[in-house]
Amino acid sequence: MNLIFKNATIIDKNSPFHNKQVDIIVENGIIKQIGNNITAEGFETVELDNLHISKGWFDSSVSLGEPGYEDRETLANGLDTAAKSGFTDIALQPNNNPIAERQGDIAFLVNRSAGHATNLHPIGALTKGSEGKDMAELFDMKNAGAVAFGDHNKAIADANILKIALQYVQDFNGLVIAYSQDDKIKGRGVVHEGVISTRLGLKGIPALAEELQIARNLFLLEYTGGKMHIPTISTGRSVQLIREGKAKGLNVTCSVAVHHLVLTDEVLCDFDTRYKVAPPLRPEAERELLIEGVLDGTIDLITSDHNPLDIENKKLEFDLAKDGTIGLESAFGALMTVLPLEVIVEKLTAGKIIFGSDSHDIEEGSTAGFTLFTPTGDRKFTKKDILSKSKNSAFLGRTMKGKAYGIYNNGKLILNG
Repeated sequence: MNLIFKNATIIDKNSPFHNKQVDIIVENGIIKQIGNNITAEGFETVELDNLHISKGWFDSSVSLGEPGYEDRETLANGLDTAAKSGFTDIALQPNNNPIAERQGDIAFLVNRSAGHATNLHPIGALTKGSEGKDMAELFDMKNAGAVAFGDHNKAIADANILKIALQYVQDFNGLVIAYSQDDKIKGRGVVHEGVISTRLGLKGIPALAEELQIARNLFLLEYTGGKMHIPTISTGRSVQLIREGKAKGLNVTCSVAVHHLVLTDEVLCDFDTRYKVAPPLRPEAERELLIEGVLDGTIDLITSDHNPLDIENKKLEFDLAKDGTIGLESAFGALMTVLPLEVIVEKLTAGKIIFGSDSHDIEEGSTAGFTLFTPTGDRKFTKKDILSKSKNSAFLGRTMKGKAYGIYNNGKLILNG
């Protein structure tokens, strides 16, 4: 597919064309020319309203269901949803059935996702069955294509298991994902412990449950060396702990979910289970500290933390409903209401480096891997905007700014609508 992208504003701080409006010629998947008023016979023209282009976005935490939970989401539809939402790459959580804990499990996901415009990067379970007891087949999974190892939304209670994993993966430059929550302190809590939990009569989860575990995990990393990624942090103290760890020279990175940057626990007042997520939504003061952590560079990545769930697991009493919201479709538009455009693009593209994926600059001679979007235009996010099989979105009815048009990646142009 030979294309010419017309009047596109490039957003890439490392590019000489940053913030410049140009035409881009792509021939056989390679950027052949970048300039102004370019003409090319026989090329298909892509011209969209206020078109902006950046390097392809990477989402570091996506759940898709298949295998085992195809009623929630399939790999094919999930990858199509990611593409139309602007993501050229997603890291897939191992919370399927069977859990991705062996070489064959990873090989299945790699083979099943081949040929799609969006690249799928499997995360292998850190422990067998994600039960936190015995280490899974990490090296074999790495050879099959796993980009990191972690138990989805499950903390490793046994500090020795995490210590051994951090030491072991250094032999092959592996990345350990350490979800941080002390389950004993969490107890039976379902929302942030504070004014809202008291008002609603719901059991609270202290911020300490996250912060104490992060402190422990950083101590382990300081002892072992290696690489650690702490996903979906949600408190200001967590930001500060990681900031201090980085100042010590620890090889630690972290992410924050879109919903923690945009929403607060005030939305829980109607007991709507769409807002039941892990970690829980926090008060405004915590949200502001997370924004500060994004802006000062402490927080490396922003993730949609996309987790499709069926009605049977979501339309329940608040205590019984599963944690999770879909987020691919709403990620960019929601972020544009709270952060500057250049920061959003930076945090949505940095994951390729952290997770060891190929990152192609927007320059002549480079492989073309783009996200296409517009940062302007207000709209309300409705059910018709949901492309996932599951509809459990925490952003329904919220005003968005801008939208993702789609992607050009792997020689394929995928547009939303």
